[in-house]
Amino acid sequence: MPADQTWPEQGQWTYDDFLRLPDDGIRYEIIDGVLYMTNAPDPEHQYAVVEILGELRNFVKANNLGVVYTAPIEVHLPGIAQPVQPDVLFVAQARREIIKPKFIEGAPDLIVEVLSQSTTRLDRRVKFDAYERAGVREYWIVNPKLHSIEVYSLVRGEYALHGEYGPGEQVASVVLPGVELLTDTVFTA
Repeated sequence: MPADQTWPEQGQWTYDDFLRLPDDGIRYEIIDGVLYMTNAPDPEHQYAVVEILGELRNFVKANNLGVVYTAPIEVHLPGIAQPVQPDVLFVAQARREIIKPKFIEGAPDLIVEVLSQSTTRLDRRVKFDAYERAGVREYWIVNPKLHSIEVYSLVRGEYALHGEYGPGEQVASVVLPGVELLTDTVFTA
């Protein structure tokens, strides 16, 4: 961050502060007023993102279910985060009104985060809690090191583990029933 500007204390960050940040290749996210910064992801991470994006996009498009996006894209979760930038997200056709010209305003129906060494705590704790509070119906945590995908679905306002899928298994989704995503296609050999 430029040294010649004054920045707020952690816990006090706002979207206006976010807009002053440089476009420098770092992913900036603000959750509960705390600024989080992550570097560009590694090839293993991006391979998983591209494979999941392709499978979800093809399924969603073929069945006219909505729209799928990938980072960088701003998602505003009012009162919780402005913005977060999930690796992959899905917005159902019936909820397309949350797609604004410059960002998504409201909880997507499904969010996918692919873990990397620098984002594990953020994805497993901070974002898990934020997405749950915001009402994201389904949250996938993808672990390239273990070749696993955990699927959490919102049940009475809290995430419940719907399934954990390892090598050779097909991921099952509550939000996108029938999607055919084999874990082996998501991870590099």
